[in-house]
Amino acid sequence: MKYIKFLLTGVLFGVVMSKAEIISWFRIYEMFRFDAFHMYGIIGSAVVIGMIFVKYTKKKELCCIEKKPIEFKDKNMSIPRYLIGGIIFGLGWAMTGACPGPMFVLLGHGVFSMLILIMSALLGTFLYGVVKDKLPH
Repeated sequence: MKYIKFLLTGVLFGVVMSKAEIISWFRIYEMFRFDAFHMYGIIGSAVVIGMIFVKYTKKKELCCIEKKPIEFKDKNMSIPRYLIGGIIFGLGWAMTGACPGPMFVLLGHGVFSMLILIMSALLGTFLYGVVKDKLPH
């Protein structure tokens, strides 16, 4: 029962994604064709809200659920790493019509083919963890 607030937050987020049409393949298609601002506005809003939350978290020195301070570690800037990762992510998003968050909402809507995507995403994440140390920095 301790984690019920996280479950409810996830359900609420899923409802918001559904009502905002973030899970619509047509909205994603429009975005990649630069036909509509809808998805860019949502993504831009999420980035701005995320920036505000990170700034607030640092300023107030907030703690995580285990009562440990939340730390933000600097990442090494590497253009090829972000470029290649972004291309892989974008191609997967364009080919499937779903990024990680909406995959679960679509599964909740009864699109059971999303199970294949979710399992593939988990496998890809696992494989990245296996080869991460072997990749150039």
